[in-house]
Amino acid sequence: MKILHVEAGMHLYGGALQVVFLLKGLKARGVTCVLACPTGSAIATEAAPHARIVEMTMRGDTDIGLVGRLRKLIRAERPDVVHLHSRRGSDLWGGVAGRLEGVPVVLSRRVDNPEPRWLVALKYRLHDAIVTISDGIRQVLLAEGVPASKLTLVLSAVDTERYRPDRSHLAWFRDTFEIADDELTIGMVAQFIARKGHVTLLEALPDVLTRHPRLKVLLFGQGPLRDDIAARVASDPLLSQHVQLPGFRKDLDRILPCLDVLAHPAHMEGLGVSLLQAAACGVPLVGGRAGGIPEIIQPGLNGELITPGDAPALARALDALLASAKLRQQYGQAGRQWVIERFSIEAMVQGNLSVYQRLAATHRSS
Repeated sequence: MKILHVEAGMHLYGGALQVVFLLKGLKARGVTCVLACPTGSAIATEAAPHARIVEMTMRGDTDIGLVGRLRKLIRAERPDVVHLHSRRGSDLWGGVAGRLEGVPVVLSRRVDNPEPRWLVALKYRLHDAIVTISDGIRQVLLAEGVPASKLTLVLSAVDTERYRPDRSHLAWFRDTFEIADDELTIGMVAQFIARKGHVTLLEALPDVLTRHPRLKVLLFGQGPLRDDIAARVASDPLLSQHVQLPGFRKDLDRILPCLDVLAHPAHMEGLGVSLLQAAACGVPLVGGRAGGIPEIIQPGLNGELITPGDAPALARALDALLASAKLRQQYGQAGRQWVIERFSIEAMVQGNLSVYQRLAATHRSS
């Protein structure tokens, strides 16, 4: 079996990492994979050991020329299935290309933001199957009129061997981010975009810092709102003493286990790969009750949920965890077990492969 994958993202964020996991797992099962991705994208290097890489121009939603480029690639490779892994135009133009070439098309839906019903009715008829990475996303699509028969739930995965409770790097961590031995840490790992909830965290911090003055907050990531958040921190004498913006890091497997709490007060979220990674590292979680986040955070087991935008509730949840090392340890241990049982790479790979096999069999019989 041969699968043509299309990933239009330039950076190795959560969705692109899932594609790398999938390609590696499919190769181990004897499936031939080809990956079409933007020229110069980070995934091209990461995925090269597991698939043939074809870099091409991908300009987003208005790039109708992507149809022709993908049709040419489909004709050359003759895949059994085309799997579209992102939006940015590839969901639409990739669907058109696959349909015109008569190849079954799978779309992975990784975000939970609603779309106009007219667009849903037009776009999703291009796809033979839609894989949702959380039940929250599945419910959004059902509410918008997508037939249940098109939807398959395949949870995203985390590498629990790479991300594990290992505080052997604690001295390096404290030295790198200038954290004293008696200071606790809150981390947030997310793109700097409005729906991730950075503003909610900043609004909650004054109350938290009143009760926990020996605290550092690390906001990891990049994105269009980073400068705005940095300016807000710099203009506040209290926040500027406690909040850092270290940027995008490729060594989160060393950083996450050293955090005391991970905060993710998102307003919208397909699932939340950083939550999975932190939980696998034994870190307690506080997140927004949005999208697929409640499928990771189980209140009273491995973390706490808040209503998105509720800064006082976030402050209370963070305060409770920072005040109790015993509770942090309890939540951390339970969180790792929760991830191991429900979010394995093996299950994710097999779930996608089952969709391919079903579509390919139906296509051959027709």
